[in-house]
Amino acid sequence: MTHSSTPEQELLELLGEQDEITVATAESCTGGNVAGRITRVGGSSAYMQGGIVSYSNDAKANLLGVPRSILENPGAVSAECARAMAEGARKALDATFAVSTTGIAGPSGGTDRKPVGLVYIAVSGPNGTEVEEHIFAGDRAQVIDGATQRAMEMLVHHIRENRPT
Repeated sequence: MTHSSTPEQELLELLGEQDEITVATAESCTGGNVAGRITRVGGSSAYMQGGIVSYSNDAKANLLGVPRSILENPGAVSAECARAMAEGARKALDATFAVSTTGIAGPSGGTDRKPVGLVYIAVSGPNGTEVEEHIFAGDRAQVIDGATQRAMEMLVHHIRENRPT
């Protein structure tokens, strides 16, 4: 990635001419910011299928098909939930690739095991799903911004490495 290029511009460069590849988002802690970043670039309608902001556990289960057993243990803030969210968004929105975010943006809600700033990000595509765990420092806005940026970077990287030829 060049310093003047943003992940959303890179997505346009990767996918703008390839209408057979589509993307979708499933967001909890980022509240739609990833979808917003994707769609603020002109031309994104060629590949952006849609996004689901699944803030509640019921939305995660009902809209994305996240198993209730995952939501109960290990919980909504987990690698397993992020994986299920991304895979569920791919299916629900009929997309080639999907990115998901779930975490604790703060300022409250953290525990010793799951501190404020803990975010799981997953990208699912035809060749599988990759999940990363991050702890973003700062206030609520900084956690959301950091998670949004990393989700965009992961999506671009995953598409570049796994796009169908």
